[in-house]
Amino acid sequence: MNTTVFKLDDVGEKHNVVMDSNTGLSVVIPVYNSEGIILELHKRLTNELNSLVRDYELIFVNDDSPDNIWAKIQTLAATDPHVKAISLRRNFGYDSALMAGLNYVRYPYVVIMDDDLQHAPEDIPLLLTEIEKGFDVVYGNFLVKKQSLVKNLGSWFVGKLAQLIVNKPAHLQITSYKILRQEIAKGIVKYGGPYPYIDGLIFQMTSSINRIMITHHERAKDRGGHGIFKSMRILLNFCTTFSILPLRIAILLGLLISSSAGVFSIGLVIVKLWFGIDMEGWTSIILAITISGGIQLIGLGLLGEYVGRSYMNINRQPQYVIKDTVSINQVQQLNQTEEYQVAELT
Repeated sequence: MNTTVFKLDDVGEKHNVVMDSNTGLSVVIPVYNSEGIILELHKRLTNELNSLVRDYELIFVNDDSPDNIWAKIQTLAATDPHVKAISLRRNFGYDSALMAGLNYVRYPYVVIMDDDLQHAPEDIPLLLTEIEKGFDVVYGNFLVKKQSLVKNLGSWFVGKLAQLIVNKPAHLQITSYKILRQEIAKGIVKYGGPYPYIDGLIFQMTSSINRIMITHHERAKDRGGHGIFKSMRILLNFCTTFSILPLRIAILLGLLISSSAGVFSIGLVIVKLWFGIDMEGWTSIILAITISGGIQLIGLGLLGEYVGRSYMNINRQPQYVIKDTVSINQVQQLNQTEEYQVAELT
């Protein structure tokens, strides 16, 4: 079937794109505190996909949301055969919820998006058009992000870290709106560690990645955002899962502090012997001890984090535990017995 869509270029101008997509599509959406907007999200998705692809599935993953979202999804599934759903026993986090959904995708292309309406379902044709050019993954990048300054700074920082740790292209924004081939999804779900980070796994698996420019919309009023602690957890997962760079930074800081303290001590001895001047007061000594002690605590904390994660890996802590499903065949899942080993890149 031929479908006409509009594509935004890097300066935000629209261009017509005619696509021929006679394929199937899986859409995986973690849901949390989105009871008030799930019906609108479902309506916009079905309106878009009914005329876009031959067949599709909407896989909603309830990450132990405290609202009544699970009952709403069950109601949707009773009237729409495209709706499938997974409910987790506790809040395992965004990436673990994605892993649960990716395990059950059926179609050649997989869209990942958020539930807060900042990712417009109407942009899915653009993602599909681009990936059909032969890319493994296509990210939706935003001309302007409709989020707080703190989140923008956090996104920028994570992007810079990703360039160092997993060789992310400098021009690419890491966003949660993306499309990937099912082969990539199969590789992702083979990762068996308890702390998955989807984008890190993507960058380790393929370099065939592109982006399209789309509009980032305002967050729905009925949807709460991620707190600072969840954002910090995501950042920590990213750093400690894919690299030992934080440990090396701690070592370099320790060496720098130790060297500076040594040079300062030698200077004090020279001043005492050459000029006969005693340095009065303990302020500088206390300050030096405090700084070096802080650096040591940071290093020990990082080391403890790595040791703890190794312990969790050995003891096979699960990424997620499924409580209930709707229209999900738990026998047919992508991840069987193989495990994806994360390579050290730094």
